[in-house]
Amino acid sequence: MSTPSRVLTRKLLSWFFRITCRFWPLDEPWQRVPFRVPVAAFGPGSKEHFGHYLEGESRVRVQSLDDLVKWLLNCQYVTDRSLFNEIDLWQHPSSFEELRRGDCEDFALWAWRKLAELGIDAEFFVGRILSIEEPDVDRQHAWVVFRVGDVQFLFEPAAKSREAMIRELADAMHEYVPHFAVDGRLRTFAFGGYVADSDRRRRQNGLVGPQIPTGSASLR
Repeated sequence: MSTPSRVLTRKLLSWFFRITCRFWPLDEPWQRVPFRVPVAAFGPGSKEHFGHYLEGESRVRVQSLDDLVKWLLNCQYVTDRSLFNEIDLWQHPSSFEELRRGDCEDFALWAWRKLAELGIDAEFFVGRILSIEEPDVDRQHAWVVFRVGDVQFLFEPAAKSREAMIRELADAMHEYVPHFAVDGRLRTFAFGGYVADSDRRRRQNGLVGPQIPTGSASLR
């Protein structure tokens, strides 16, 4: 992230933090507010507007959610460090289709796009996944939430079974702390989880003001 972008991101998120902390219960991580989240806040590898990931040709044809899941199950999770010798690099879905390898953001961006092509209401999320074994360790992550009828589902595109890949959001949400999301109309949202995590880091580091993160990294 360039210095001007970093300064702008910090200013905007600091403003958001000051406003929401007055009214937002920190124990409600999934509470959302529409907010023009800077692209850079989604992670170090987030350098393009989200419309970019919906552009260009997709060579993978899917006609159903089952087709989408079947294709993903034949892809391999590989860290950006191993694949590109980069800390964080977001592949365009067309590149992911060629390599069939990538990390959580690559899987999730591809799934988000393909769900949109199927006419399914879906959102791309970044945030933190909770670790039962290591509760004090942050697991930065990306995932998708989609809706069918009145039911929302949490979609883990890099999971290795359909059962682990798709669960009702009500059953899975306690394992996740969302920070930001973008929907199919490219509207962005900020979540109580971001506020709570910022407050937690501030307290851990003995800081007076909020500690604004530069964004989410890949799940390792």
